[in-house]
Amino acid sequence: MNATNLIHLETHLQIIGVLLMLLSFIHVIFPSYFRWKEDLCDISLINRQVMYIHTFFVALTVFGMGLLCYISTNDLLYTSLGKTICFGFAIFWTIRLFIQFFGYSSLLWKGKKFETIVHVFFTFFWTYLTLIFWLATLEN
Repeated sequence: MNATNLIHLETHLQIIGVLLMLLSFIHVIFPSYFRWKEDLCDISLINRQVMYIHTFFVALTVFGMGLLCYISTNDLLYTSLGKTICFGFAIFWTIRLFIQFFGYSSLLWKGKKFETIVHVFFTFFWTYLTLIFWLATLEN
């Protein structure tokens, strides 16, 4: 890849950083939006707390990924450790993209306008993340 493409990768990683940090904050609304208080009242305390705690740590991890992409773009692209981190992120987001199609039932979004828009948006978003991290990994 030439220098112009590397600049574009730098820009994409910084954009991804901002988007991932924003995505992490969206997790705050999950309990109310998905009505966890009502829906989870019949499960055991441990299962209810696992939902909340795992959601917190997913959000924290996504925020950390975003912060790393935003403030350490050059390290991610130009160091051996950075390439290794990009490789890990590429695998992570590839699996997340796969889960978008095979982990969630289409009954959750088919025939529902808002849910279909969200499904399509995140399909493109996970594809974008996957592509950029693979390109960053493979860049010399």
